Amino acid sequence: MPSTPTTTTTVTDWTGRFLPDGAGEVMDDFLSRALVAGIGFSLVAGPLGCFVVWQRLAYFGDTMAHSALLGVALALAFELNILLGVFGVCLGIALVLGRVSDRSGLSGDTTLGILSHSTLAVGLVLVSLMYWVRVDILHFLFGNILAVTWSEIIVLYAGGSLVLAVLWWKWDALISLTVSEQIASAENMGPVRTRYLLVVLLAVIVAFAMKIVGIILTVALLIIPAAAARQFSATPERMAAGASIIGALSVVGGLMGSLEFDTPPGPSIVVNALILFILGMIGSRLAGRHGGRSGRSRPK
Repeated sequence: MPSTPTTTTTVTDWTGRFLPDGAGEVMDDFLSRALVAGIGFSLVAGPLGCFVVWQRLAYFGDTMAHSALLGVALALAFELNILLGVFGVCLGIALVLGRVSDRSGLSGDTTLGILSHSTLAVGLVLVSLMYWVRVDILHFLFGNILAVTWSEIIVLYAGGSLVLAVLWWKWDALISLTVSEQIASAENMGPVRTRYLLVVLLAVIVAFAMKIVGIILTVALLIIPAAAARQFSATPERMAAGASIIGALSVVGGLMGSLEFDTPPGPSIVVNALILFILGMIGSRLAGRHGGRSGRSRPK
């Protein structure tokens, strides 16, 4: 009796490499979740990153990002939700920063430097002392976007929607504060409350970014897309929208590059953002040589 011929299906990934049976569906699921999470984060980080650039808060954001590891350590020690632990510590560090700087007599940069590196070091030491907890510290330092779950994506989009709503609500007050604190006071926009609100929003973004690009590279994904969009944006609104688009493109390109070259996804996303920034800078200079630039009304 003649045997029935069997058919085999060859599965490859998007680069053409052969995959074991069933691996294609698994990879698609990982990649889909990573893309949804990364793009969602970029849409929120873009406008907020513009204020980090305008108000020169990169070092401040770096301090908050480094303190996130202390939040991870405390959350693990007291068996709390890691996201809430990171948010609480980042917010606490930000709120006490001004008081410590005023009472110690140190400059703002010095205080930021002390808090930035000391909180990171204390967090690393505490995590290493928790022998009863098995945790890969590299995932916190450099992110693990491929391991994001759908429940975490729902939390990300819910929190991100709230951040965007607050930004839209307080947009004029934030712009006035960026231009001049005296102008914001004269217009009764509450510059002190607005500054604290911006700090809270930054703490939320830092907590979300830990999963996407990690503690070390959080600020990079805030400022690089914003700096890239700044080169061809004439208004604050266009710069905010451009930063979101560039951030989303960085996520897509970074994940594709990570799969192609087998590199860590978090750093790959930041590298792709850097490439877009360089290309934007070159294009902006070429456009400036040929047609010049018109006056811009966005904050410097």
